[in-house]
Amino acid sequence: MIYLHKILPLLVSPLSIVLIIILVGTFLKSKKTNLFGLFFLVICSLPIVSNKLTFYLEKDYSLEDISNISKADAIVVLSGMIKVIKTNKNLDYEFNDAIDRILLGIDLFKENKAPLLILTNGKLPWSVGIPEGEYLKKFSIKYGIPEKSILLTDNVQNTEQEAKSVKKILNSNYSNIILVTSAFHMPRAKKVFEAVNIKVIPFAVDFRHTEKEIIFLDFIPSAVALNETSKFFREIIGRLYYSLKY
Repeated sequence: MIYLHKILPLLVSPLSIVLIIILVGTFLKSKKTNLFGLFFLVICSLPIVSNKLTFYLEKDYSLEDISNISKADAIVVLSGMIKVIKTNKNLDYEFNDAIDRILLGIDLFKENKAPLLILTNGKLPWSVGIPEGEYLKKFSIKYGIPEKSILLTDNVQNTEQEAKSVKKILNSNYSNIILVTSAFHMPRAKKVFEAVNIKVIPFAVDFRHTEKEIIFLDFIPSAVALNETSKFFREIIGRLYYSLKY
């Protein structure tokens, strides 16, 4: 099932759509269809477009001051911030752009917003190395979180499994959580956690939308912008899926 979850978004990604349009245009010998495919690719590759789409994903949340966050029974930090690299013959780990998830999760704990820090053990079937939560646990301990205050979920492969695994950890004494994840991912994550009867205090981090003046470079296609637009398509598909399911 996890393969299906990962493959379907790829099939409706901007690049796949363009390839389909061009294949259809080639089969029909239609220059207009091929030109439309190229036009669609250019539009999806414009920074001004990708930045607007990212803003749409994040518009329901803003970066909160930790002092304004209500206390909860546990802080839950979702996976998705670690990449595995090879050093000589060993495996090592580095953070990607979503490092704010764990950093602010640690800050929330240090500000006494909850007595527990729950880390999700993200690990896909094709992943190598240890589950993400195990590395994040070591990282959190290094930065001052007591080991006894850190709990790990089962190995999980997506947001739904994360929610269900956190639910297994929580008992009747734990009624609500502070959920920490990227701003673009928060609407979907909040819906899924609430669907399994967990009360959520959202704490969105890792904002991708950039507030800046528009310049001519925003109208020049780039691979980075195409990647951000592809993330928009993938996230929208995820939201639609869980909206239909729940």
